[in-house]
Amino acid sequence: MRMKIINRPEYLDFLIRSRDKHIIKVVSGIRRCGKSTLFDIYRDWLTENGVSKEQIISINFEELDYEHLTDYRLLYDHIKPLLLPGRMNYIFLDEIQHVAQYEKAVDSLFIKKNVDLYITGSNAYFMSGELATLLTGRYVELKMLPLSFAEYCDGLEMYAPGERLSKMEKYAAYLKDSSFPYTLQLHGRQKDIREYLAGIYNSILLKDVVARLRVSDVMMLESVSRFVFHNIGNLMSTSRIAGTMTSAGRKIDQKTVEKYIRGLTDSLMICQANRYNIKGKQYLATLEKYYAADIGLRRFLLGFDETDRGQLLDKIVFLVWLRRGD
Repeated sequence: MRMKIINRPEYLDFLIRSRDKHIIKVVSGIRRCGKSTLFDIYRDWLTENGVSKEQIISINFEELDYEHLTDYRLLYDHIKPLLLPGRMNYIFLDEIQHVAQYEKAVDSLFIKKNVDLYITGSNAYFMSGELATLLTGRYVELKMLPLSFAEYCDGLEMYAPGERLSKMEKYAAYLKDSSFPYTLQLHGRQKDIREYLAGIYNSILLKDVVARLRVSDVMMLESVSRFVFHNIGNLMSTSRIAGTMTSAGRKIDQKTVEKYIRGLTDSLMICQANRYNIKGKQYLATLEKYYAADIGLRRFLLGFDETDRGQLLDKIVFLVWLRRGD
């Protein structure tokens, strides 16, 4: 039986509008936010609109079936004979960061006139400025987030059709559980949701932050992470974080805090909002706000407090603005 798929209309519209344009389409986002599923939805749309299955080449590098293609040369040699002459070929390379020097294969495919190229990546190696350096001027980026509240409500209709929940009850569930798509399949099973979120959090921390930044004090990194999650929506500075933690007996210098914050934002687990001086028309670098990409991760780390509802609403409004590109 085919898995139920939650529509992501805003993201799908981006891919449709970008179709057949000679530019690389890059979909980035926090782990498990639905990038691969978006590609599934888009491929279905292509086949429903006249594209044959032979024109579509899909490789997900998290599957062992494609482990032998994590060398850029082998990847290119695998794809080249599959290209159909005289027809547009739609190539999807999912989690491309697993391919060493992937940009060489991507560039070679990009220059072909009958190739429409789509790639995803979630690892911080792929996200931290590397993309702009390696693919300068040749790509457009779609930054995905977990489910919006509207998408979450649609998902509840699929996975919990027998429940007659009011909008306020759905909103309460959205805050309590998580906006990661898979958690809808775990709806009502709090232990399973917590275990799933723990897996996401630990994977991001260890694979996307610790490994990339070569962090030796993982416990200190976790302390900084918890501090930021506890203070989402509040004005913060790296010097203030360092001072507060040092006063609490966890000595850390400002440069180390800056390094950890950069790792957390590069992994897309938190989003940074710079302070803006309306009168002076300039950004103020001294204080920023940070927001969690998913409320469920915050609840997993800190628990749920009824008094946090206003702060959580601020976070949700920020993510709405982020989706709109404001």
